[in-house]
Amino acid sequence: ENDFVGCKCGIMDQLASAAGQADHALLIDCRTLAIETVPIPPGLEILIINSNVRRGLVESEYNIRRQECEEAARALKVPALRDATECDLNRLTETVTDLVFRRARHVVTENERTLNTCAQLRDDNREMLAALMAASHRSLRDDFEVTVPQLDLLVEWVSNRLGALGGVRMTGGGFGGCIVALVPTGLVDSIKADVLDNYERATGLQPTFYVCKASAGAQVIRSPSRHIDGR
Repeated sequence: ENDFVGCKCGIMDQLASAAGQADHALLIDCRTLAIETVPIPPGLEILIINSNVRRGLVESEYNIRRQECEEAARALKVPALRDATECDLNRLTETVTDLVFRRARHVVTENERTLNTCAQLRDDNREMLAALMAASHRSLRDDFEVTVPQLDLLVEWVSNRLGALGGVRMTGGGFGGCIVALVPTGLVDSIKADVLDNYERATGLQPTFYVCKASAGAQVIRSPSRHIDGR
């Protein structure tokens, strides 16, 4: 996918599909491919809402974001931005453009938010989950610039409905696509109804809903070989 298709994507989708564990999130180290399972608190549903904004420019913009992050890493003299800290970001303002600085700030702070989110999932601290996912979406919108108005609108509506009971942010490559929310089971239907009542009127698009569970990864099922017509 990196070399033949030309999209400089990462390993997350493939590894999650292969190594998922039921009722758990995965903390993936994309350098070592180490995996840590993190339980999803009971009573929380994974609600995905597709904005049905068709993604455009994802591959080219993804590659540009990667180039910008690599430029920031070179300026900091680290192998990758995962090796940088928030304190290191102060050094960037003198050596790179504001755009590259903001890209780096998103990555460095998002890595920290990811680790913090794992801790809050283990503690079932939904107020902190809500705050962390809200900060993540703002960073994706303002620093990484991969959201679109329809995604921002969905996140705002769902966040207002959830309050501190769950979290919501965009998911995927951006420039369209979906948001993901951690929603108490009892609020799923009312949130879906709110979005249905308002989204098409505001955007001219109809949303699509998926209520999901974290499931086990793909498995190879071997069946006995059979011969058909004597072959």
